[in-house]
Amino acid sequence: MSAVNDTNFNSAVFLLTGIPGQEDVYLWISVPFCFMYVISIVGNSVILFIIKTDPSLHEPMYIFLSMLAVTDIGLSTATMSTTLGIFLFNAREISVDACLAQLFFIHSLSGIESSVLLLMAFDRFVAISNPLRYASILTLPRIAKMGLVCVLRGVAVVFPLPFLLKRSQYCQANVLSRSYCLNQEIMKMACSDIRVSSIYGLVATVSIAMLDSLLILLSYIMILKTVLSIASHAECVRALSTCISHLCAVLLFYTPGIGLSIVQRFGNSSSPLLQILMGYVYLLVPPMMNPIVYSVKSKHLRARIIMAFKK
Repeated sequence: MSAVNDTNFNSAVFLLTGIPGQEDVYLWISVPFCFMYVISIVGNSVILFIIKTDPSLHEPMYIFLSMLAVTDIGLSTATMSTTLGIFLFNAREISVDACLAQLFFIHSLSGIESSVLLLMAFDRFVAISNPLRYASILTLPRIAKMGLVCVLRGVAVVFPLPFLLKRSQYCQANVLSRSYCLNQEIMKMACSDIRVSSIYGLVATVSIAMLDSLLILLSYIMILKTVLSIASHAECVRALSTCISHLCAVLLFYTPGIGLSIVQRFGNSSSPLLQILMGYVYLLVPPMMNPIVYSVKSKHLRARIIMAFKK
């Protein structure tokens, strides 16, 4: 116990929490979590395999989708590594270094996913507003550079967070309220001044999630403006139908995050279980649902997947 409460950073240990009050049925609870993880890994891996092996899918929209699939695999793995450890083996202890590493991967991958969704919105805008120059604007080298910028941006913005938190002293209650590590959770454990970490965390959130969501909204306003200028009703519907998959992915990613923020602000004392469940939905549902949504909504991709399984 002395090691747990030690103020020395290197010897500090955090205790993760699964679902309070349900410890007796953790093994049963692990079943849906395992199912979600398997669906996420298999679904996104199938998407990647089909896009890689089919030259007809080497188009900007599907390349961006493959970026999303890679990010989803990383995000679900980073979250599930400790979540399944708790539900299957009751492995609650995690060192501060390991906790900060998980924090870095979860936040940076979330930032990368937000950036990829923004790129996909830009892809839909170019495809609808300027279809004749679509291929010349979104060339493979340009797409590769845009993907690299997404990764560098997500990593660069989140990179200072673990080092800022590492400077803090941890001598208060060391029990985290979730089965994974997040920036806000770790800051609550510190007993030293965390104003710099708090301010930077807010700046990181604004510079990624809020900025990207506003730009995505702006993209769809411009898309809607372009579509409404199309004379033919059939062409208007066909153009909008190409955005349905991306809209679903955006709603799956941002809606749980907004809901979690609202619950954390207005339901701190009355709904701790709701906060925990919303946290799981925010990190685990989008990686599972994205390949399903795109497989169902994209006729071309769905046909290729069916053909691959028939072979």
